[in-house]
Amino acid sequence: MKKFISVLASVSVLVGVASCNVLETSSASAFETSTVFSTYALAERAVFGISEVFAENNSYYNRYICYYGFNTDIEWRNSFDRKADKDRINLYDIIPTNSQLNTQSNGVFKNVYSFLYDGIERANLAIEGLKEYGDIDNDSQMRYLYSEALTLRAFMYYELTKTWGDVPARFHSVTPETIYMPKSSRDVIYNQILADLDEAIPGLPYPTMGSRTDRINKVFAEGLYARIALAASGYALRPGPEGSDPAQYVNTGSAGTVRLSPDVNLSKAKLYPKALAYLKDAIENGGCRLAPDLESYWKRQSLKQNVTFDGETLYIIPFGDSRGRWNYTHALKSEGSSYTKGESRGGEAGPVPNFWFKFAENDVRRDLTCVNWKYNKNDDPVRSTIDKWYFGKYRFDWMDNYSGDINDGVKPVVMRYADILLMAAEIENEVGTLSNAKSYLLPVRKRAFAGNESEAEAYVNAISGKEAMFNAIVDERAFEFCGEFLRKADLIRWNLLKTKMDETKADLYRLRNLEAPYNYMSGTIYTQIAPDRKSLIIYGYLPGETEEKDPYTWSVAKDYVTKIQDSDGKDQGLYNERIETLYVNNPDEYMFWPIFQGTIDDSQGSVKNDYAYARK
Repeated sequence: MKKFISVLASVSVLVGVASCNVLETSSASAFETSTVFSTYALAERAVFGISEVFAENNSYYNRYICYYGFNTDIEWRNSFDRKADKDRINLYDIIPTNSQLNTQSNGVFKNVYSFLYDGIERANLAIEGLKEYGDIDNDSQMRYLYSEALTLRAFMYYELTKTWGDVPARFHSVTPETIYMPKSSRDVIYNQILADLDEAIPGLPYPTMGSRTDRINKVFAEGLYARIALAASGYALRPGPEGSDPAQYVNTGSAGTVRLSPDVNLSKAKLYPKALAYLKDAIENGGCRLAPDLESYWKRQSLKQNVTFDGETLYIIPFGDSRGRWNYTHALKSEGSSYTKGESRGGEAGPVPNFWFKFAENDVRRDLTCVNWKYNKNDDPVRSTIDKWYFGKYRFDWMDNYSGDINDGVKPVVMRYADILLMAAEIENEVGTLSNAKSYLLPVRKRAFAGNESEAEAYVNAISGKEAMFNAIVDERAFEFCGEFLRKADLIRWNLLKTKMDETKADLYRLRNLEAPYNYMSGTIYTQIAPDRKSLIIYGYLPGETEEKDPYTWSVAKDYVTKIQDSDGKDQGLYNERIETLYVNNPDEYMFWPIFQGTIDDSQGSVKNDYAYARK
């Protein structure tokens, strides 16, 4: 029987994907597989179709990027209702029937889990077709498409394993015999996708100035190998008791324990040297550089048309210019300003309120990352509340031609060069030398202290020993990537998720009560609109800011930090429940999402939930 593949029904000619003028195609809707994968233009469109799943409704577009990554020790959702399904996702209280993530349309469940498997099936078809018909050993263009498909499949499986833990391992296109497939140990998946990246990387080009960041390049694939290696060799909740083989307990309803994989092929000793070699190649030969100015970098990321390599951005989610809800969800809050065409947008998430105080005063990332004000309908920056801080990296006033619609066209950054450097520092610290690890940390730190580089140099030079370097990297990744949602996966693999979140809870109480190290504050703050009218000056947060300000030129907020009830007795600010529900359930037991009930029901009994969700 001849195989046929749909080109138009599954590729980015549908709404939402940015890549390379696919909208111009007018090909027939179906071709014999041999024709598609022996013809570059058709094969390319089939590979584009893999990424199209990101833009589907209830996929990355308006679900996954809105919810995954919260809450951590540095980020939380500003919207807070512990009984609402959308907020329970972030409080480690999600249930398999969650109404936000487990949506149904015409009897079909549509959620990011299902869409990622759609993308994996498209990747499987492309990999098989290109391997059989694409002459990938002699045709460099076909080899690139094959490598791109392998890398996209590896990325999608990494996303599945970081979010759900153990999932079905589908590395061949579906047949009638394999429609219903049980979960596999994620270690099987890790071994396969790392091997896939080994195969893909030689067939990929280094990025060059002007190349597209919505297509796969060698440095991203090398960084993805390192990201997966760090996860695979790190801690996580695995089925079965301590000391057992997790593979024997997958799909049994096991509560599991947090531990390392017993697979020697996924040990640090096995994976770190190869990951470090890839990262060194990226650093030495990849043509990358840190953007010299972080504010300018993030301004550029707010431009919808920004899909060209700038030296730092390695890969973006390839939303079209009228797709995606990144700023709509995560940008600095706008309550009806002209920047959002009179609509209330952004601010649904932000840094935890104590995080601003963790930065050194000369770290330019502090005020770029943590913003304690918002725009009102008159375009004026106005004071927020102590519990609601916003990500200053994402701003509507930096966007081009924003219509006010729920779709903003901003393309989230998946990986940037700073991550390459900090992963290299972390791995070098484990298997190499401290001095080399410092050499990778230093450029990131120096950029953060632009104008005060000697302060960064003194900080890095003072690091003594492996443990001190590890702790410095834990901190640096927080400062550098807050709001980019790498933190949850980092904390899990370090076995620090609950530990760090408990530290944040305790610190929020200290902030609220003005206990050390916050006992220098009065709790009252003064605010004033900056001369450019684009930001708010806040006085009272730093040591020495204790004088009373002129009420004619400054707005005063008495007991701003400490007040937990308004005049009507309603809770506000950092009241106890708000702090305590940084998480509701033990995050070490609920670090993964449950597989949704609709998916389980459709699996004919082949898929079951493990961990705490087996009891729900």
